[in-house]
Amino acid sequence: MTNTIIWNKQIECMDRDAMRELQSQRLRDTVRRCYDNVPHYRKAMDAKGICPGDIRGIDDLHVLPFTVKTDLRDNYPFGLFASPMGDVVRVHASSGTTGKPIVVGYTRDDIALWAECIARTLSAGGVFPGDIIQVAYGYGLFTGGLGLHYGAERVGATVVPVSGGNTKRQITLLQDFGATALACTPSFAAYMAETIRDEGIPLDSLKLRVGFFGAEPWSNAMQRDIEAKLGITALDIYGLTEVIGPGVSYECPHQCGLHVCEDHFIPEIIDPETEEVLPPGATGELVFTTISRQAAPALRYRTRDLSRLYTDKCACGRTVTRMERLMGRTDDMLIVRGVNVFPSQIESALLELGYLEPHYLIVVDRAAGHLDQIEVRVEVSDAMFNDEIRAIEDLEKRIHSEITHVLGISVRVRLVEPRTIPRSEGKAKRVVDLREV
Repeated sequence: MTNTIIWNKQIECMDRDAMRELQSQRLRDTVRRCYDNVPHYRKAMDAKGICPGDIRGIDDLHVLPFTVKTDLRDNYPFGLFASPMGDVVRVHASSGTTGKPIVVGYTRDDIALWAECIARTLSAGGVFPGDIIQVAYGYGLFTGGLGLHYGAERVGATVVPVSGGNTKRQITLLQDFGATALACTPSFAAYMAETIRDEGIPLDSLKLRVGFFGAEPWSNAMQRDIEAKLGITALDIYGLTEVIGPGVSYECPHQCGLHVCEDHFIPEIIDPETEEVLPPGATGELVFTTISRQAAPALRYRTRDLSRLYTDKCACGRTVTRMERLMGRTDDMLIVRGVNVFPSQIESALLELGYLEPHYLIVVDRAAGHLDQIEVRVEVSDAMFNDEIRAIEDLEKRIHSEITHVLGISVRVRLVEPRTIPRSEGKAKRVVDLREV
C-alpha cells in the first residue's frame, strides 16, 4: 500500500463538534457576503423570505435556496462573482458544449485554498518532495491541469505539466523523467496501460507508484484493473468547476470513500425529486455549499452527481465526512423500459468477468412501435478474438447473462474486434442514445 501522510491533521482529524462550529461560522460569513454582493443570491433569498441573520449555523443550511447550472449560465460571465474584478486573478470555465460556459473566478486566497485541498489529496496518496508527478489533465480553461499543478507544487513535488493527449509521448516522458505519480482521467490511464502493453514496454521501465484519477465516473472494477495493469495504487479524486475544481474530495489508500474538504465545502445528499435532505448512508444527489471561497461562492449547488455520505472515522485517522465514488448522474441516467440504467453498472459487470478489456459502447435505440433496446458493444482481447466461434458465442451468452442480472432487463450484446471502440484522451464517451424522445 502507498505510504500516506495527513497534510493538515488539525483540520482532517478535527473533532466533529469543532468542525460543525467552524462550518457554522464560515457559512454565516458566506451567506452575508453573497447577500450583500450578488444580486442573484439576494433575489433568491428574498423570494424565500430569508435574510442572512436567519442563518445561525449549519442546522439552518436546508432553508437556503438551491443553485443550479442554469443560474450560472443565466448570469454569464461574471454575474455571480462576489468580489470586484480587481481582486480576481484567474477565471476557469466549462466547455459550454451544451450551452453557455460556466465561468468561475478565483482570488489569490481562492487559489491558495485550492492548492491546500490538492496538497491534502496528493499527501493522502503518499506524494512527497522528491516525487515527480505527470499531470496529464488538460490545462487551460478546464480546471484539471492547473488545479493539480499548484497543489503538487505546494507539497514540493516536481511537476511535469504535459497536459492531455499524445499517448506515446506521455509514455516516453513517464520513462525518461521517471514520474512516480500520474494524474489524468481514469479512461486515459486505462488507454495508456493498454498502449504500454501493446508496445511491449516492460512495467519495470516505469517508476510509477500512484495515480490520481477523476473528472468522470469510474467503477471499483476499473480501479482494480488499472492498478493491475500499471502496477500502482489508483486513487479517486472529485471536483467540479462550479465548486472549485478537483480537490473537493479525495481517496486515501484505504479506498473506502472520498474524504471531503468540508472546512471549505459542506456536502449534503438530497432526494433529486422531492429535494428533501437525506441522512448519512442514503443514496441521492450531491449538493455542495462553499464556505471559504471569495470570488465565486456557491450556495447549495446541485451537482446532479449521485453518491452517499459517511460520517464515521476512516481507518487512516481522518474524521471528515466521506462520500462514496460517484454512482452516476441524475441527468446522465438512462431510463430504458422504466428501468434506471447507469453505464457504470455495465462497466462493473463486464470487468467482473475477469478477462475482458474495459472498452465498451452502449447504444440505445427505439425501433418504430417497439420497445427501447440496449446494445452493448464490447471489445474483446486479441487472444479471445482469435478463439473459435463456439468460445465467442459462449462469451456473448455469459456477458448477456451477467448484464441482464445486474440491470434486471435484457440487452443485446455484440462482441467487436480489438481496438475498434474509439479511445479517449479525455473523458470517455460511453453512451450513444439514438432514441427520439
